[in-house]
Amino acid sequence: MDEIEVARKAAGGDEEAFVALMQLHKEALLRTALAFLKNEHDALEALQETTYRAYKKIGSLKEPSYAKTWLIRIMINYCQDQLKKDKRYVRDGKSAETAVLDDQTQFELQEALSTLSPAEQQLIYMKYFQDVKIKDIAALEQIPEGTVKSRLHKTLRTLRSHFEGKGEMDHV
Repeated sequence: MDEIEVARKAAGGDEEAFVALMQLHKEALLRTALAFLKNEHDALEALQETTYRAYKKIGSLKEPSYAKTWLIRIMINYCQDQLKKDKRYVRDGKSAETAVLDDQTQFELQEALSTLSPAEQQLIYMKYFQDVKIKDIAALEQIPEGTVKSRLHKTLRTLRSHFEGKGEMDHV
């Protein structure tokens, strides 16, 4: 049974299919939670809450081919709520992708990311740290792909201006 069929059955009320759907996307959901919350315990709690919320609303999944996108949106909403509640929306910029950067570059990247709005930070994290495709970001945000592209371009320009003269991020 393929992913779309699993999502279709889950949306139809099949509990085994729902469990299978969550298993299929567990890793991506955990990566998303870790990117936002920066703490394994909090990420696991977010996964648990996302599973609960998805189970309650699975009947509202309109397009089974977007099940992963739908689940990630639930996760992002939960994480943003937690960050607002905990007042710790400042990102530390640490992930597997930035682990190869030296300490100074990591510090500068953290500093640059912290100057962005929460929406801009989310866009950068989804695109470059979670490798979410532009069409999927558009579906998650419920905006046109062109809008995602223009926001991404503007955000990257802001980051570039932060690094002007430092010789960093010329490849962005």
